[in-house]
Amino acid sequence: MRIGPLPPAARALGPDLARGFMLLFIALANTHYFVRGTSYLGGYPADGTAPDRAVTWLLSTFVDGRSFPLFGLLFGYGVARVVERQQERGRKGVRRLLRRRALVLIAVGLVDAMLFYIGDILGAYGMLLLIGSLMVYWRARWLVLTAVLFLIVNVLPSPDWSTISRSGPDASMLPPDLIAMLVERAPVALFVAGLGPIGFLPLFAAGLLAGRVRLLERPDQFRRLLPAVAVTGAGIAVAGAQPIALMLAGVITPPAQPVQELAGALHSGTGMLGGIGYAALFALSARRWAADQQTPGRRPGALVTAIAATGQRSMSCYLMQSVTWAVVFTPFLLNLSGTLTVTTTALLATATWSLTVLIADRMRRSGIRGPFENLTRHLTYRGTAPGRRRWAGPGACAAANPG
Repeated sequence: MRIGPLPPAARALGPDLARGFMLLFIALANTHYFVRGTSYLGGYPADGTAPDRAVTWLLSTFVDGRSFPLFGLLFGYGVARVVERQQERGRKGVRRLLRRRALVLIAVGLVDAMLFYIGDILGAYGMLLLIGSLMVYWRARWLVLTAVLFLIVNVLPSPDWSTISRSGPDASMLPPDLIAMLVERAPVALFVAGLGPIGFLPLFAAGLLAGRVRLLERPDQFRRLLPAVAVTGAGIAVAGAQPIALMLAGVITPPAQPVQELAGALHSGTGMLGGIGYAALFALSARRWAADQQTPGRRPGALVTAIAATGQRSMSCYLMQSVTWAVVFTPFLLNLSGTLTVTTTALLATATWSLTVLIADRMRRSGIRGPFENLTRHLTYRGTAPGRRRWAGPGACAAANPG
């Protein structure tokens, strides 16, 4: 029996489309932290122009703290689909393979963090997969309990919320030379990889549950649930972001510290619900475009197909972003962190994502899979018996990708 990757035509559109589009939000969420200013609030220079303040409001409302939760959910979703397919094929040792893949992710993530982008999430995803490999056979009630418990942990008020931080880019983000880069980034990379899973566990557990019922792949079976989740989740996320978003945009004066901490907790908690709402929205969109595939003479547009191809290669496309940030912002390279603004870095992020979409679509047309997806798969199954080296399924790459 062949256990290779599914052909692209057999993959579910919803998860791939969500991963591909949300890479744009990941790019937007990452780049503004590089911008230099005289003072900072929530990762944004506080002395921006009117367009900068408008972009800040948009990003803090729709992007910051909303895109990473979606990737956490998709990650858990993909792992659940992988486990189910292995059970259907009677294959044992799935946890061992998940742990092996987790170690590969940790290694790739640490290299990315040390050499390119210190905010890398692949290492944290690898640690999350190590933990998640213990959870894949848990009953639903234990997954719900875990999601609720860690959601509470993640939204406890704290002065360390990034949304109210007054610190700007440090030497780990903008190192003056190569030696300083390695010295400054090593402890940060290990810290992020070690504690990162705490922030993703609620959505990872929710993704395991959603993957078991194939929520994102069978929208017709959940045609009442998905619209309710999409509207409620996205609506709560937008409303819950406003105290922070208006503060960062300079519309309201920052209140006392305890109130800021409560606002940060609200921003984070509603962002997790927003990630679930975004996932439902993409599932509904995929349902419409999948219907076009079934209609003679109609098919999803070229842009939809290209974005889905990006989602199928999300790990490779994510790492392309890291290389771009390193080249553009590192002081001993192009050193544009003092030149670009919040607005122009948002344009840079959009242009970078657009380029990865073009590259991914070209790879799709040529029948080329993502190089880092192939590398991860090869290292995961290295030394296994012939014919049993790989597994796949809709979302199988999610166990290797950042989403």
